[in-house]
Amino acid sequence: MKTTAIIIPTRLKARRLPNKPLIKINNIPMIVHVLNKAKESSAGEVIVATPDQEIIDVVKKNGGNTVLTKNEHPSGSDRVYEAYMKNLKKKFDLIINLQGDMPNIKPNSISKLEKMMRNNDCEIGTLASPIKNKEEIEDPNIVKLLVDQDLKDNDFLEVKDFFRIRSDLNQKRIYHHIGIYAFTSDALTKYVKFPRSKLEIKRNLEQMRAMENKMIIKTGYYDSIPLGVDTEKDLKQITKEMI
Repeated sequence: MKTTAIIIPTRLKARRLPNKPLIKINNIPMIVHVLNKAKESSAGEVIVATPDQEIIDVVKKNGGNTVLTKNEHPSGSDRVYEAYMKNLKKKFDLIINLQGDMPNIKPNSISKLEKMMRNNDCEIGTLASPIKNKEEIEDPNIVKLLVDQDLKDNDFLEVKDFFRIRSDLNQKRIYHHIGIYAFTSDALTKYVKFPRSKLEIKRNLEQMRAMENKMIIKTGYYDSIPLGVDTEKDLKQITKEMI
């Protein structure tokens, strides 16, 4: 039987915005917003993976399931894998890594990615949205991806690169990367066995480990851009948007 798990990796120890999973937006902790959006997607069973008991307590209080992980991991996907191996192995064949700092993600974007993975032969899938302006292209806090043709609504195209800053962007098909990954169980197991790669470390982008080890990542199109909360500025912006 084919079943999907949505695992949300999160922790209190963030470099730029400490304790951000528990920061309240409209009186609701950020991690609970993400948890609720994942549940609303109906794409699969939702689990929060964290090393922090405080997060576990908040999630459980709000009706969520959790897995306690070790504190240090090189990436969110490695934390997702630990949760998968501890509690979910052989139960799920598709695992969605949903980042815990996107409280305004649309539930149907999660379900769209799940359907695309089910309908295509693909190891890893993600989503992309349009770039609004030059300012976004030049912002190192916004992760971009490159494909070799215009991305349309029902496309699932191979990603050629992920980056924060690049200089050779004339006539390139550049999109705003959405922080969600879907792995087949085999692909996730394969991914975590690779050591951290050169570009993963240099760009601080975990997906580069897969790219540099010749794993194929495909992207679907979604026209709404969820804001990842990394700074106080992001927090102020998203608080206004979610009123």
